[in-house]
Amino acid sequence: MAADPENTIVMETTQGRVVIELRPDLAPQHVERIKLLAREKFYDGIVFHRVIDGFMAQAGCPDGRGTGGSKHPNLPAEFNDESHVRGICSMARSSMPNSANSQFFIVFDNAKFLDRQYTVWGKVVEGMENVDKIKRGEPVVNPDKIVSMRVQADIA
Repeated sequence: MAADPENTIVMETTQGRVVIELRPDLAPQHVERIKLLAREKFYDGIVFHRVIDGFMAQAGCPDGRGTGGSKHPNLPAEFNDESHVRGICSMARSSMPNSANSQFFIVFDNAKFLDRQYTVWGKVVEGMENVDKIKRGEPVVNPDKIVSMRVQADIA
């Protein structure tokens, strides 16, 4: 059981379970958005549409192409000092800093060049070996999916 079930995400993927510790201390608005979308079941069935070996796995586009978002407004940037290292969960965005919405990525390896330019909102604390198995590609052929994504506090 996680230390704080209200700030823990359990993501079931086609490669297995991934548990993410949320960091409201770093990015309170982004954490609230991730929890809201998880509770709306927004992420269920969404593919990992952009997966770059040695870099990151990106998901959260309802169109599966990296061009879409949720029905909610974009978020203001909450850039922070947390470094983009293996297992970090960060928000994808366009070239506009305040354009994050629903897409996020999980870092495979050191990507410190992203630091203070993308909003870190969590870290994989269990199941990183399953993230490592996600099929690579830009776009990915027959991509892996998020089967379900829930706030741990909501899981019976």
